[in-house]
Amino acid sequence: MKRFNYIHDGNMLEALLYPFLLLLILWSIYLMDFTFHLDLYKYGVLPQTMEGLKGIFFMPFIHSQRDFTHIVNNSLPTFVLLAALIYYYRKIALYVVLAIWLGGGFLLWNLAPSTGSYHIGISGVIYGLFSFLFVSGIFRKRTPMWAISLFVIFLYGSLIWGIFPTEKPISWEGHLFGLIVGIVAAIAARNQGPKPLKYWYEIEQEMGIEPPDLEGMYKENLRRAQEREEMRKAQEEEQIKAQNVVYYYIPKQPAEDKDQNKEQ
Repeated sequence: MKRFNYIHDGNMLEALLYPFLLLLILWSIYLMDFTFHLDLYKYGVLPQTMEGLKGIFFMPFIHSQRDFTHIVNNSLPTFVLLAALIYYYRKIALYVVLAIWLGGGFLLWNLAPSTGSYHIGISGVIYGLFSFLFVSGIFRKRTPMWAISLFVIFLYGSLIWGIFPTEKPISWEGHLFGLIVGIVAAIAARNQGPKPLKYWYEIEQEMGIEPPDLEGMYKENLRRAQEREEMRKAQEEEQIKAQNVVYYYIPKQPAEDKDQNKEQ
């Protein structure tokens, strides 16, 4: 059974280029902050304060100046998940990223407890991309999206635990809200982007085209084959009847007649 394989609406070049440019920006900002001690963490989200409102826009660009592993751990999943989003959902990729970026940041600013700590990093967006790809894959029956998301979990086994409270200086609230917004975005965009895989007969039904009657065609071919066989047998019988067999009979002379012929 043939399937209509409309798997993606992007191209590989864009899927690799845009994540690379984003990482280039993130690393440039980090190196500037690290080199010149700019203390850019102050541009992160400070929940429930007017000062921290700007962090909704700038938080993903900023990473810990003191912890080099922060930006390192965020780089690969950002590249992989964003590339997958652009490749499979190019037409809505920008809207999805903005929804996760701004929506997750707003929920973090509005609902996270005010402890005087700034929330920084792009990990909230990572969780949003992960949940969007996974849930969208369920709606569209796309196992590649599940595989990519699970691949990231495999690489970073502790990723899923990042949405639970912890004593470590980790913005688990940002992870949680990013994950939630990604799910909401996947539900909202379930009818957009590439469509689920379909069989050809499903497409023909939608177009009003009746599928071929394979069973009827088989029976018709079988009936014709039987008719040809019957005609062949009938022709053979007619040929047998049409054949004339001629027998030539020569009577045998009696022995007495032979002796008489000799005497004469």
